[in-house]
Amino acid sequence: MQLSHGGETSPTGTPVARWSVEQVLALAPDAASRKAGTRLGAAGPWSGTGCDATGAVWGLCKGSGSTPYRTVVDTTGPAYACSCPSRKFPCKHALGLLLLRASDDAAFRPAEPADWVEAWLAGRRARAAQTGSGSAAGGDGARGPADTDAARKRAERRAERVTGGAQELEQRLGDLLRGGLAATDCSGYGLWEETAARMVDAQAPGLAARVRELGAITGSGAGWPVRLLEECALLHLLDTAWLGRDRLPDPLAATVRTRVGLPMSAEGPPVRDHWLVLAQYDTPDGKIVTRRIWLYGRRSGRTALLLSFGAAGRSPDRALPVGATIDAELTPYPGGGQLRAELGEQFGTTAAAGPPPGIAAAAAPAVYGNALREDPWLEAWPVTLRDVIPVPSKDGWQVADAHAGTHTDAHADSAADEPADGPADARTGSALPLAPAALSRPGLWKLVALSGGGPVTVFGELGHRGFDPFAAWDPGEREEGGGTTGGSLVQLV
Repeated sequence: MQLSHGGETSPTGTPVARWSVEQVLALAPDAASRKAGTRLGAAGPWSGTGCDATGAVWGLCKGSGSTPYRTVVDTTGPAYACSCPSRKFPCKHALGLLLLRASDDAAFRPAEPADWVEAWLAGRRARAAQTGSGSAAGGDGARGPADTDAARKRAERRAERVTGGAQELEQRLGDLLRGGLAATDCSGYGLWEETAARMVDAQAPGLAARVRELGAITGSGAGWPVRLLEECALLHLLDTAWLGRDRLPDPLAATVRTRVGLPMSAEGPPVRDHWLVLAQYDTPDGKIVTRRIWLYGRRSGRTALLLSFGAAGRSPDRALPVGATIDAELTPYPGGGQLRAELGEQFGTTAAAGPPPGIAAAAAPAVYGNALREDPWLEAWPVTLRDVIPVPSKDGWQVADAHAGTHTDAHADSAADEPADGPADARTGSALPLAPAALSRPGLWKLVALSGGGPVTVFGELGHRGFDPFAAWDPGEREEGGGTTGGSLVQLV
């Protein structure tokens, strides 16, 4: 997926690139909005369309009523406004407007914004200026210390409750091991749900979530006692880390606080960079929907994760076009690895570029292992694999280094006859199994089709369950050294 050609110049001098059809569709909050927006992506229902050099796009969409809906999009945000009653962001009219813009540039001529467009844009600029200045003076000086003191006392009370919950959880884990893990198969899920409820009462939602995961292991198939013991050990490690957090280094202590479920705020100096939007996807988590957006900083070389949340039945408001590069500031959250960040001021959208520098599949496990030193409870770590080929394996699929001569099942018999120092295969670490979650998604077949048996660059997460691909670049042009440049970006989730 790549940005379409062309673009305007923003007030900062940075080109504002137009989005492709695929990028627009990736912003849709659900399949119904995607379908409805596609129907509105033609010129028929639209009038009064226009755009300006700041990245604003607007138009009037004929609806069921006598008055057309007023729709405007700030593509540098992105941000949306529409007079329709929909509570989805973006609504079908905003999607249709952007789809029309992506497919028919002639329908949008540079013009001065209409009054209603200018009013909305001015309001956005005013809010941005107010947020940027914040309350540098701290507001009312007399109230500041009182509020700070009250917040400190609330944090101390919550820490005491979490400590009580951790101590109780340690006792329950001890009783579990003394009684034998096999006995948990007869106890049913009620035992775990009761313990999780106690952790919720202790205001430790992170501990509660891990306890609920333990309850699902007993019915997960052969070998579940081993997996249960492993997860109990990690939970015990988290308990003891919380109880001894005063003796931990600051980054690890911050990681522990995050893992038990205490709220954290982004802190430290913001990092301004040209951030490539690598992937965006939603995952249901009980009554909320969590949206994850992965970014890569061109200058800093940092990978960052933006998290946003939506209530049941609603997608999170924040959405970024996959494959675009945004000029923005990110403020990292504390903790090991510092992957999560908060999106700050944005200065525009720049032209698309190639993939991040990748590593070989054989080198990826060491990267994940190093990340575990800073966060022992880490499920996975983002990596970009360069020059890998998806190939079938005995238990599913794997991505193999193109230069390693990995054997597939079709060559299993001949591989067995080769000497130990023969061509490298998955046993030498040159191939990574795909995670179970990836095997059930249609993105796997996109990756296979994109590769066509040749090397591709793939971004995803590597964890103890395998590699989960999120996005891939088409092979592009061949480089002199035998690698590939990587072309357009295709999302796989």
